[in-house]
Amino acid sequence: MAKQLRLNVFQMNTPSHSWAGLWRHPRDQSRRHVTLDYWTELAKTAERGLFDGIFIADGLGFYDVYEGSTDAALATGAQAPSCDPLLVVPAMAAVTQNLGFGLTANLTYENPYQFARRFSTLDHLTQGRVGWNIVTGYLKSTALGMGQQKVREHDQRYEAGDDFLDAVYKLWEGSWEDGALNAQAGPGEPYVDVSKVHRVQHDGPYYKVDGVHLSQPSPQRVPVLYQAGTSGRGKQFAGRHAECVFLNGQTPAIVAQAVRDIRAQAVAQERRAEDVQVFLGATVIVAPTRAEAEALRDEYARYIDPVGQLALLSGWTGIDLSRQGLDEPVGFVKTNSLQSMVENITVRSERPLTPRDLIGFDGIGGRGPFIVGSPADVADGMLDWLDRTDVDGFNLMRVVQPESLDAFVDLAVPELQRRGRYKTAYDSGTLREKLFPGRGPWLPAQHPAASHRRTPEASEK
Repeated sequence: MAKQLRLNVFQMNTPSHSWAGLWRHPRDQSRRHVTLDYWTELAKTAERGLFDGIFIADGLGFYDVYEGSTDAALATGAQAPSCDPLLVVPAMAAVTQNLGFGLTANLTYENPYQFARRFSTLDHLTQGRVGWNIVTGYLKSTALGMGQQKVREHDQRYEAGDDFLDAVYKLWEGSWEDGALNAQAGPGEPYVDVSKVHRVQHDGPYYKVDGVHLSQPSPQRVPVLYQAGTSGRGKQFAGRHAECVFLNGQTPAIVAQAVRDIRAQAVAQERRAEDVQVFLGATVIVAPTRAEAEALRDEYARYIDPVGQLALLSGWTGIDLSRQGLDEPVGFVKTNSLQSMVENITVRSERPLTPRDLIGFDGIGGRGPFIVGSPADVADGMLDWLDRTDVDGFNLMRVVQPESLDAFVDLAVPELQRRGRYKTAYDSGTLREKLFPGRGPWLPAQHPAASHRRTPEASEK
C-alpha cells in the first residue's frame, strides 16, 4: 500500500521566515504575528486541512554573520523581530481538537528542571498534542545575549544535548509513577501517594538535577521529539532521540541519502527504522490552473528581499556571503553553524552554487522542493518526492499568509485525498498516537527515555 503523506505548517513567530521580504506583499498578514487572532486563524485552517501539526521554528538571537552585523536581518525583517513560540500554543489549542504543535526550544540556555515543567504544562493544556523540536543553538548573538562569550563547538553541542535529554527523561519518566496522583481524593485521602513520587538525581557533565518533577505526568509524559540536525553528529543524535526529523535538501538524491542515514542510525541505537518519521521542507504554490499558479509565483518573487535572503543564508551556514561576488561559487568551509546545509550547497550540489542561486525564489533558494501548479501538478510533485526519497511528509514553508495555506487546504488537500495518499479524518488520541497509530501515548520501550520509566517492580527495589 502506498504511503500516505503527513503535513506540518512551517511557521515562526516573526514577520519573515524562510523567504525574506514577503511580509511586504499587500495581501500578506505575517506582520500580525504579535496578535492571538493570527495564530488562532492559522490553527483553524491547518486543522481544517487535517495537518498533523504546526511546526514553529525559533532562533534565540538574530542573524549577525552577514557583514558582521544584525543590521541586514533587522532592516529586512529576516526573522527579526522574533517572539516566543511557546506562548501562542494554548490559544491555538483552545480553538482546535486534533492539531499538534511542534515547538522549537534551545536546550543550551535552559535548565532541565524548569524546562521539564514547562513542556509538561503545555502537554496538559493541549491534552497531549505537544512536540519539542530539540535544538542546541549555533548563533553567536544568542550566546552573547545569554551572557556567554562563545558558542559551544558543533559536536560538543550534541554531547551537551545528550546530557540534557537524559536529565529531562528522568524527570518526565522516572519521578512520578503512574497512579501517584489521586485527583478524586475524598476527605482524609492523600491527593498524592508519596510512595509513588521519587526524587531525581542527575549529575551529568553539563547539567545537574536533584529534585522531584514539579508537574504530575502529562498525557504523553514526554513530548513528541523533533530534531533538525542532519550533520554526521546530528544524524547520530537523531537516531538516539528523535521521533520526527526535519531536513532540507535540493535534490532527491541528497534527501534520500539523509533519510537512509537517519534510519540506519536509529537501528544502530537499537530502535526500529520506522520509529523515526522524516519531514522535508517544501515550498508549494497552488492555484486552480498551472498558469494561475505560475502568475502567483512571479508576483510573489517580486517581493523577495535579496539582502534579507543573504542574511538568512549567512546565518544558517556561518559563511559571510557579503564577502564574495553574487556569481562566485560558494566554497566548502568548516563552520560552527548548520554544517549539513554547508555540505548540501557545496560538496553535495549537482553544480557549483553561487549566492545568486541561493537567493532565487526556487528550489535551490528554498533548499528543497519548490512545487508550483494546479492541484494535480502539486500532488504529482509532492508524491514524486515522497516516493523517491522515502520521507514521510513535508513541512510547508510560509509563502504569503494566509492565502497560500488557504489555497493548499482548499485545492491540494482534496486532490491528495482523491488519490488515497492523504487522510480524510484524524486518528484519535495524542499527537504521538496520531503519528504512530497503535503504539499508545508514551514513548516505546526501545527508546532511551523508557529506561527511566518507573514500574511497580522497580519501585520496590
